[in-house]
Amino acid sequence: MENQSVPVGFADVLAARRRLCGAVVRTPLVESDRLNARLAGRLLVKPEVLQRTGSFKFRGAYNAVMALAPKAVVAFSSGNHAQGVALAARLAGIPSTIVMPADAPAIKLARTRAFGAEIRLYDRRRERREEIGEDIARRTGAVLIRPYDEPLVIAGQGTAGLEIAEDCLARGLLPDAVLVPCGGGGLVAGIATAICATLPGTAVYAVEPEGFDDTRRSLLSGRREQAAPGATSLCDALLAPTPGELTFAINRRLLAGGLAVSDAMVEEAMRVAFDELHLVVEPGGAVALAAVLAGVFPAAGRTLVVVLSGGNVDSSLFARVLAGRPG
Repeated sequence: MENQSVPVGFADVLAARRRLCGAVVRTPLVESDRLNARLAGRLLVKPEVLQRTGSFKFRGAYNAVMALAPKAVVAFSSGNHAQGVALAARLAGIPSTIVMPADAPAIKLARTRAFGAEIRLYDRRRERREEIGEDIARRTGAVLIRPYDEPLVIAGQGTAGLEIAEDCLARGLLPDAVLVPCGGGGLVAGIATAICATLPGTAVYAVEPEGFDDTRRSLLSGRREQAAPGATSLCDALLAPTPGELTFAINRRLLAGGLAVSDAMVEEAMRVAFDELHLVVEPGGAVALAAVLAGVFPAAGRTLVVVLSGGNVDSSLFARVLAGRPG
């Protein structure tokens, strides 16, 4: 599946794994007999909630920092990429500045600061985080590490897909599909790069919140679409307004399609993940599981893998979701 016109190939994922060796958690594939019975299929879950910083984002951030060896870094993020870059920078012994929305979840702001980053807050409605990050990079000489439209970041995220493939092959399994949460598309692009090279019979799907299903619609139209004007979602980590240029170049070639789920489906998936798998999952991290549980992608008679991409959720929101109260 290698293609020189695509910015990231399988060799890049393998190189990323070498850089990440010893630095990242190899998260397992877990399953629940009760869930399998409920779904009439086999569901394997990749809990990146157990990754360092509580999300897959550490993989790509660490790969970029180690490969580029900058003297300082800057990034923009709603929270998970922020924490990944901040921790990677701390491990590399360099300063980091993170541009974050003022309304980012408090837990993500607090943890990013705890990793030693300087935070520059911005207003989502009046300011563009890309412009702020680029300005800081110009003024300070720091290297800008983008959250998804960066080949080294995509390759780092792809190591999660490599682990999925290796663990499935070790069990003698060929999954019918792998479902992956999607915001800007970096995680699903990296995972698809690994899966298509190692499990060629397995389809890979992007899963997004309703209203922010720009990748799903872009795959249908063949061009990069925008999120619905005025759309809102509980999934703060997946609110990218359009697919990345680099990520879409990969995803339009490798993905089997895209799926969209409602906030109500996401909340149910968060409850099920806690009750059946004993895992705390943030809204954006639960969309792939939501697609299966709600029947958007039926599991009956299939073997499926879903990625739980992050677990950084404010305790008050999580308590409200578990209690089943309306937002």
